[in-house]
Amino acid sequence: MKTAYQKFQDHVEKSLHSGGQERIQAQHARGKLTARERLEILFDPGTFEEWDRFVEHCCHDFGLDKQKPLGDGVITGYGKVNGRSVFAFSQDFTIFGGSLSETNAQKICKIMDKAMETGLPIIGLCDSGGARIQEGVASLGGYAEVFKRNTIASGVIPQISIIMGPCAGGAVYSPAMTDFVAMVESTSYMFVTGPDVVKTVTNEIVTSENLGGAKIHNSISGVANLSFPNDYIAIYEITRLLGFLPSSNRDQPPQLSTNDPIQRDDSSLDRLIPENTNQPYDIKEVILKVIDNRDFFEIHPLWAENIVVGFGRIGGKTVGIVGNQPMILAGCLDINSSRKAARFVRFCDCFNIPIITFVDVPGFLPGIDQEMNGIISHGSKLLFAYAEATVPKITIITRKAYGGAYDVMSSKHIRGDVNYAWPAAEIAVMGLKGAVEVIFRSEKDNLEKITELTEKYREKFANPYVAASYGYLDDVIMPHQTREKIARSLEMLKNKSIINPWKKHDNIPL
Repeated sequence: MKTAYQKFQDHVEKSLHSGGQERIQAQHARGKLTARERLEILFDPGTFEEWDRFVEHCCHDFGLDKQKPLGDGVITGYGKVNGRSVFAFSQDFTIFGGSLSETNAQKICKIMDKAMETGLPIIGLCDSGGARIQEGVASLGGYAEVFKRNTIASGVIPQISIIMGPCAGGAVYSPAMTDFVAMVESTSYMFVTGPDVVKTVTNEIVTSENLGGAKIHNSISGVANLSFPNDYIAIYEITRLLGFLPSSNRDQPPQLSTNDPIQRDDSSLDRLIPENTNQPYDIKEVILKVIDNRDFFEIHPLWAENIVVGFGRIGGKTVGIVGNQPMILAGCLDINSSRKAARFVRFCDCFNIPIITFVDVPGFLPGIDQEMNGIISHGSKLLFAYAEATVPKITIITRKAYGGAYDVMSSKHIRGDVNYAWPAAEIAVMGLKGAVEVIFRSEKDNLEKITELTEKYREKFANPYVAASYGYLDDVIMPHQTREKIARSLEMLKNKSIINPWKKHDNIPL
């Protein structure tokens, strides 16, 4: 028996250092934590339960039969994150560069299956050189098995990826299908083909960082949602994100106690909207003053900044927040902001998170580039997302709501539950000057007449009361009342039940 126990201890010790001390030191020299160190930070102390730590690969070609590190390049299991159960896998770059083999994929698939069965979130800590070339199609098949599970789990359990090293080739598609992708600055990158292949095929010379680094994917491509300076902060912030999310689509969002009174009002909101309607203000200031304790977790803060999305709490309960940002492009909707907000709205609807929408939108961004690149179909994604969403939807028009963008931004007509406007709201087909010039084209050279007609148009439409008279607004409220009005609406809507017609799935305009 003693021999059996000793053999067990030897195996455990071997599994803990399979990559070898030299490779561990090389990982640290790059400014990266090891796979195990990352899991130690992610999970509450003493709660991680590792699965399949004695697994070995099955490849016998190219000399791999002589290298059988335990765990085969990925650590899998479950544990507690701030007291809640979560599954996770952490790719181990010290073992074959974290490359994915057939058995490596089987380990990941096993915990993905169990996460689905138990209704628990899954986090992937990605640090892999890609498919294990020596295994050929078996490795590619392993990726496809993971992709299939990402697809089936979508909308059922939250899936989060943190890119903490290389993520290239087929490896990029799994994170891309998860709900949130975070990257670590300077040490992580994502691309389908690397710099060497790009140079060979297109003769372009580019570095890994400029091709697929954190800055590129967070501010230009929009592939990643979040960017953090190091492994420690990335993992901490993802645990904070988890705190806003339910464990599955069968659960309600977490309810936390709060010392921030629902009745709190902030009179500074009454002075926030500038007298000059063309002057911008920061929609984030509105958001921070309305939610609990100014605790806002923004998603995609560096991409499509003309719209703001993220999570906050009202009365301790998670809400998803969408707001046009007048500071950027006057808050116009364009291709990227429509995509950004549509995906966020759909996530909230999947996971029973009420959606609060702050509207200040002068319309869709005009231009040849926007039209040529499909603003019509991209803009309709956001319209589709809001219209199909069945969670509670509360809308506050803070200033402008013009044209089709008024309809799109969770209007009453696409099943907004409670729609408010501030007194400065303007709801019309287009801005004053443009509307008058279209309606009274024959008077365009008569400046005095145009000024008179503009003022008449302003009286009629530069206020929320026409929309209110049709019942398209439920009330006009003072800005300082916004928090309490939202809270009361959420309480009223907590048992809302609406079911869309049966369908295999919808056909959103991709």
